[in-house]
Amino acid sequence: MFILFFNFSLLAQTGEEQTGLYFIKKDSSGFKLTLAGANHLASLPLKCITKEFPNKTSHTSNSKDDHILLPAALHPAFYGCFDWHSSVHGHWMLIRLLKQFPDLADGEKIRTAIRQNLTEANIQQEIRYFDQPNSASWERTYGWAWLLKLDEELSGWEDDDGKEWKEMLSPLTEKIVHLWMTFLPKQTYANRTGVHPNTAFGLSLAYDYAEHSKNDIFKQAIIKASNDLFLKDKNAPAVWEPNGSDFLSPSLQEACLMQRILSPAAFVPWLNGFLSLSDIKHLAILPVVSDRKDLQIVHLDGLSLSRSWSMKKLADALPANDARKKILLRSAVQHLAAALPQVVSGEYSGEHWLASFAVYALLQE
Repeated sequence: MFILFFNFSLLAQTGEEQTGLYFIKKDSSGFKLTLAGANHLASLPLKCITKEFPNKTSHTSNSKDDHILLPAALHPAFYGCFDWHSSVHGHWMLIRLLKQFPDLADGEKIRTAIRQNLTEANIQQEIRYFDQPNSASWERTYGWAWLLKLDEELSGWEDDDGKEWKEMLSPLTEKIVHLWMTFLPKQTYANRTGVHPNTAFGLSLAYDYAEHSKNDIFKQAIIKASNDLFLKDKNAPAVWEPNGSDFLSPSLQEACLMQRILSPAAFVPWLNGFLSLSDIKHLAILPVVSDRKDLQIVHLDGLSLSRSWSMKKLADALPANDARKKILLRSAVQHLAAALPQVVSGEYSGEHWLASFAVYALLQE
């Protein structure tokens, strides 16, 4: 078992410190992933992107013919890692690590696995799935968001495999963008949950994709929807967080979305009306995870990771004299430190997806 040992209280005394998974920065501001850590984290989605069971398909059957199909028949590109979205962001994570660490020990195994999944025939079946009756809203918007993040990661990568995978994936990406463009004018109300349907998280990743791909029509649709849904919000009920199965903070995700779409001059006044200093102090309290074998309770480890990257992003947008900035930066490190050991806990309920959240948090800079 690969175990992390971390004593946060010693951090300031030890300077830059190395564990098997990461470097602790000299100024105690965060972590840097090591090659050994990348190797181990990569092994988690690598062993599950072709692991068909257990599986949660969330499939709506239209007849007995499609009711009896196995996961790999329903979703030949993204059938592993328990569910579709975890498979998608597992692919994203492996590609992100291949780009960041070209010398990954399992690099060729990763490439072989992705080649087998991202084929023209498999992607066409994924597209057909969305065209079935009752399937247009499937994986909306969490899975959609991670699919766009995967495409974004492949874009501009000067790698022969990467170029081929980008070409294979593009028709599905176009399908997702079309579904989103069709949905946005109809979305009268935001989903303010801490799990998959969270509107702000989905729009944040979609915005990043639209900006990176220079799809201005999609970007402007996201900006309009974000303003319509969130611009008037005040006094976030942050004290109600977290719910018992959250892996996202609704208030932090909304703030991170608005930080993307508003100018710096407009964002800080908006945030002043949305999250107070006492709200930030409440969100800085680490979540308690009582049972990591429970598929819902273990979400709270993911909450620590998503809070970490959200707090860092918000802190970076605040002026130096803002009292919230220091709390956010300190809490971002504390949440990451608390969650990293759990990524390699050996429990499949968490490890089939938490590694992606860890990599997103560790490599966001």
